[in-house]
Amino acid sequence: MRVQSRPSPAPAADIAPAPAATSWPEPWVRLRTFSYHPTIYPAMIGEVSRNIRPGAWVDVYDKNGRMFGNGLFHPTARVPLRMVHHGDAPVTDALLQQLLERAIDLRLGPLALPATTDAFRVVHSDGDGLGGLIVDKFGDVLSVQVHSLGMWQRLGPMLARLHERLGTGRTMLHVDPAVARQEGIRVQDHASDAVRAVKIREHGIRYEVDFATGHKTGFFCDQRENRRRLARWTQGKRVLDLCCYTGGFALAAKVAGGADSVTAVDLDEDAIAQARRNANLNMARIEWVHCDAYAYARQMRKDRKSFEVVILDPPKLVEGRDELEQDEGITRYEDLNSLGIVVTEPGGLLVTCSCSGRVSAEEFERLVIRSAHRVGRKLQFLDRTGAGEDHPVMSNCPESRYLKVLWARVF
Repeated sequence: MRVQSRPSPAPAADIAPAPAATSWPEPWVRLRTFSYHPTIYPAMIGEVSRNIRPGAWVDVYDKNGRMFGNGLFHPTARVPLRMVHHGDAPVTDALLQQLLERAIDLRLGPLALPATTDAFRVVHSDGDGLGGLIVDKFGDVLSVQVHSLGMWQRLGPMLARLHERLGTGRTMLHVDPAVARQEGIRVQDHASDAVRAVKIREHGIRYEVDFATGHKTGFFCDQRENRRRLARWTQGKRVLDLCCYTGGFALAAKVAGGADSVTAVDLDEDAIAQARRNANLNMARIEWVHCDAYAYARQMRKDRKSFEVVILDPPKLVEGRDELEQDEGITRYEDLNSLGIVVTEPGGLLVTCSCSGRVSAEEFERLVIRSAHRVGRKLQFLDRTGAGEDHPVMSNCPESRYLKVLWARVF
């Protein structure tokens, strides 16, 4: 696969040009403010050397002129600088290969994921030191998301090594059209294989991953351990799965957990259709409801119907800073949790999730508590979990810990 570089765009208006003279070898970037974070935004950048090729490696200096590290630079991108290395040693593309090997070693070695599943995250962007790249393995298919031109330009050798080590043979590539325009990514330079769907296994349950209609990389591996944990609570119970997507929690409750009955609700018609196919793969009887989760829960409240286990796993309700500051997304979370709590039987289990990275774990817990108290219920918290170990978090990028799951009994 061949990658063509675009002509170098003019520097962004708020990134200053290079001084008239400097002894630093080009290309280089000088920071205006100190940050150990891997993503460096325009306001944090001082001067840059001239004519930097988009996606190129650059030496990075701090505001005092000391060598700070190295990163991939794109002058007109929303994130112009993605730090990959901190220190004064020179780096090349070999560093990316080393980071890739480290990521693969973790999944195949200590985590031993292939022993329980053939679907897991192989590269978790900044969590593995490879900002702008996400790779999930589904059977013999690698599902890849790219958010950075620098990573896109270097994707060929990385994919080859991933396939070699993981025993995969096909690739599905995903680049958001808005990201492609902003980064100058020529999507045609890398071609996806003709894969419509693939079947996977997870803790003894079979799923079909549909790449044509699925969200993000096709399947949410991050909830794998939470799905297994749920099964401990559902033997002989009546279960409600709101925002069920393609049925991960619902199937765990029924197939692995032996639930007496499972009702699963989602507004996405394609997701419900896929969930039904997943149930058929496992010969599981589940009531699938194509409906808005809020409307369904309100009807259950009106009908005074309750469940012994309720799962709330909505899509991201806080997308950006504006929604967080205006409380729009927070209000949606509170409304959903209040409804879920009302339809949970006294002593029943509530499993409530948030995948909004801008909502902290502490704020999520506070809003769930508010949701309970405003409907006259109390919660006995049992645990707070998140994504599986194949979604690691680096200390200089804590917001990578986006998934929050609260386990509580309702009284």
